[in-house]
Amino acid sequence: MGKLSLGTVLFAVFGTVAHAQTQQELLRDGNGGSTDNVLTYGMGYHQQRYSALKQINKSTVKRLVPVWSASLANEFGEQGQPLVYNGTLYTANVKRVVAIDVASGRQLWTTALEWEPAVARVVCCGLSNRGVALYNGKLFVGSVDAHLRALDAKTGKEVWKVKIAEWKDGYSITSAPTVANGVLMTGMTGGEYGVRGFVDGYDPDTGKHLWRRHTTAGPGEKGGETWPAGDAYLRGGGSTWITGSYDPELDLVYWGTSNGGPWTATARPGDNLWISSVIAFRPKTGEMVWHYQWTPAETYDFDGNNENVLADIAVEGVKRKVLMHADRNGFLYMLDRTNGKLIAANPYVKVNWAERIDLKTARPVETDVAKRLRAGEKVEVRPRWTGGKNWMPMAFNPNTGRLYLAMLEETSVYQLNKELPVYKAGERYMGVENTTAPRTPGEPWGYFGALDPLTAKPKWKLPLMDLPSWSGMLATAGGLVFSGRPTGEFVAIDEDTGNIAWQFKTGSGINAQPITYTHNGRQYVSVLSGLGGGTSAKRETEGKVLPGGSVWTFALMPD
Repeated sequence: MGKLSLGTVLFAVFGTVAHAQTQQELLRDGNGGSTDNVLTYGMGYHQQRYSALKQINKSTVKRLVPVWSASLANEFGEQGQPLVYNGTLYTANVKRVVAIDVASGRQLWTTALEWEPAVARVVCCGLSNRGVALYNGKLFVGSVDAHLRALDAKTGKEVWKVKIAEWKDGYSITSAPTVANGVLMTGMTGGEYGVRGFVDGYDPDTGKHLWRRHTTAGPGEKGGETWPAGDAYLRGGGSTWITGSYDPELDLVYWGTSNGGPWTATARPGDNLWISSVIAFRPKTGEMVWHYQWTPAETYDFDGNNENVLADIAVEGVKRKVLMHADRNGFLYMLDRTNGKLIAANPYVKVNWAERIDLKTARPVETDVAKRLRAGEKVEVRPRWTGGKNWMPMAFNPNTGRLYLAMLEETSVYQLNKELPVYKAGERYMGVENTTAPRTPGEPWGYFGALDPLTAKPKWKLPLMDLPSWSGMLATAGGLVFSGRPTGEFVAIDEDTGNIAWQFKTGSGINAQPITYTHNGRQYVSVLSGLGGGTSAKRETEGKVLPGGSVWTFALMPD
């Protein structure tokens, strides 16, 4: 018999690796499927990031301890959400994809994501990877050099690889792909580089390109009239760097789009559909069904990419199919996800660029601050361009009816340049001057909070005085909300009071998304640790927190 590799021996000893994931398994994820598995980004197509597990609860959380930690050998930062299938945890960062045995923490295989060092210059906000997708025995992952790969989920061996765009023109991938109705979809990044945004659809078996849904409307297309004559739409931004959600009953995918290109709207007069929007489209064809634009004529870098959380909730006594979205522009929205009609929009942080969102026109009513900015003055804008909430995803508990999220409270000093920027492929295309206003002593950087999605009124807000949080949220039936801090603490928050019920200090900053699942009847919670992201996520940690990626997994210590 031939010599066995170490990976083969570990696979035989420590567990089985996924062979197949069907569309039915994906549909059940987060909807009564096996609690042993986490198969989708957001713990369900609805992206509620909620688990009915309650073995770990407010009474037992004091016995929560780390059961294993595994290095990811990455200094660039960890923002990914792991997936779990049949006892194997899959995770990715900008350098590699790793499969780990849940029971032991032993590595089963690792596959490098190789890219040219020069790629780093066209990734605006940190070298990151937010996760993978599983389907039909394959693991799918994007990379910062704008390639999409399929790996054999059992071995990590590459099955196929496709180039979605040219990285030298400013395109990259930092988001997790997703599979809906049998189609593999990926977004892209590049909103600071004059790209034309899109979502792509692929055959997951072969990598064949099926369709492309552009997010800037061209001449002759619906929405094309919202762009000036000429070719501004070809450099118009609208990148798609956060994974979309999906309603299988309506067969609609909901995907957010980013800021306009360049940042200064002076170069592209008009509303500029479909930047800073959510678009609803068919996964089989990319055909758009409806859209809603969060920030028309966007000029603040208010990306509209933040996750779109789906739920069926009562609005004025009537059950509605809604989409909930906490935008970077500082407003918390609720839409009817069947048609994109606005139900509610309320500020959840301090906002000075708009008075309100008019419920009749569904448009923001801009303030004098916004008018002065557009006229060329230097102004202070709230929220800062990083938003009232950035990419770090919120959670929704369908039992409490509340959203749990990390909020940011900062102010930018902002001015549009008099001279328009000149587009050069692969170079920043912005046309603004922006800095951060000095902080008022005693003001929090932001909050952990529990909000009513219809009114944005808080059940509670926990001030973050030392640093903001850039970690996602996980809500559970155990009455706990899990999240992390840039100084490395993994925390469990009492969902009723907002008090910290438990915390554990990991080896680096946490700016990732926790998950929970079971294995052999025991509840586990896993999260990636590793300071990273853009400069905003790393401010004030210099000399205090070192980088270094790892996976941490926790469970209850026996009585």
